[in-house]
Amino acid sequence: MARVTVEDCVDKVSNRFELVLISAHRARAIANGSALTVEPENDKNPVLALREIADQTVSADDIRESLIHSIQKNVEVDEPEAGSAPLLTTDRRPTLGRDDQSSDMIVDQITMTEEQLLRAMESMTPSEPSSNGAGGGNGR
Repeated sequence: MARVTVEDCVDKVSNRFELVLISAHRARAIANGSALTVEPENDKNPVLALREIADQTVSADDIRESLIHSIQKNVEVDEPEAGSAPLLTTDRRPTLGRDDQSSDMIVDQITMTEEQLLRAMESMTPSEPSSNGAGGGNGR
């Protein structure tokens, strides 16, 4: 048998990118022990996969579905519980906008000016380059 070419398979799978994907998936399946539908004739797995697609001994749609299934991951759906959540009593329910205003004063007393913040940051900068090699050393 003559070597299989892409042109032999394009009329079975119209998109060349899809042809590459499904033939590679089929070649991996053959390598993992899947049964061959054509005679091996000392060919490698990718050639066998293309020959199977060209001869239509395996369905391209079946290989496509198998590829999609192999890529998908099982996602558990978090479904709501059957019973409803218990309601909070009125004394434990949060009230928005009615908190203790005295606690706001504590935050206001800690504010810094921009100049104070800049001086504090400058005093924290290291004077020597770091020891991780980013300081421009010669690396010896």
